Amino acid sequence: MAQVIDGRQVAASITGTVKAAAAALEAETGVKTGLAVVIVGDDPASHAYVGAKGRMAKECGFNSVQHTLPATTTQADLAALVAALNADPSIHGILVQLPLPKPLASDPIIQSILPDKDVDGLHVVNAGKLATGDLATGLVSCTPAGAMVFVRRTHGDDLSGLSAVVIGRSNLFGKPMAQLLLNANATVTIAHSRTADLPEVCRRADILVAAVGRPEMVRAGWIKPGATVIDVGINRVPAPEKGEGKTRLVGDVAFAEAADVAGVLTPVPGGVGPMTIAMLMANTVIAAHRAAGRVPPAF
Repeated sequence: MAQVIDGRQVAASITGTVKAAAAALEAETGVKTGLAVVIVGDDPASHAYVGAKGRMAKECGFNSVQHTLPATTTQADLAALVAALNADPSIHGILVQLPLPKPLASDPIIQSILPDKDVDGLHVVNAGKLATGDLATGLVSCTPAGAMVFVRRTHGDDLSGLSAVVIGRSNLFGKPMAQLLLNANATVTIAHSRTADLPEVCRRADILVAAVGRPEMVRAGWIKPGATVIDVGINRVPAPEKGEGKTRLVGDVAFAEAADVAGVLTPVPGGVGPMTIAMLMANTVIAAHRAAGRVPPAF
């Protein structure tokens, strides 16, 4: 039976380190870590995410600022707000909640955030630093960074001799996850919808990361016995047992059957999800330390 990782517990340990680092930085330098979150429109899910991020930032002792803009906001007005936050020395991290309402274009906004304040890790400069192995000055996208914490806590910092397969090649997760594994010396395969004999490719993996957005696609027969399986999928499926019209969350991995084969397994919900906000806080306190000329904490 697989060891099931408690993502909430690991996330709590990360935020504990963040709180201590933020408090020490403020005590030693007078610099209070600052995070600005920008949300446009009235999408309920986006507001729920932003609320959770704001509460966690305050809990970590940050100066937490939220800018809530109407759906009628123009591209120019949004760009001007980001420019003002770029110029504000009290703000160390800027996060623009995605998706933006149409017709706003998200990519020009994301790329206008200073790379040093890009705590979502989505700027091409930060993607480039990750791709060239520069983890010392870049900021890594939060969800792959969180997934990598699980991998390191299971296998250590050096993955030499281990085979890793990432199912999914998105810029948001698949590619940065593969790069993190490669930087840790794993032998990495990026698999996707065009991969021939995907189950066979997955069965070779000591570390299998699923990020395709297809509910319970990865079956027990795809998993090497004893492998570490990281499930990044969040899919809503019908749950008639809960009542008419009810749904439940499942991952990309068929959890119940995978638990009989894998050595380590993350659940959905309660696995990678809690780590995303924790790593956002980690990136913000790292950015604040760098801005103050201090050595940032490691996560």
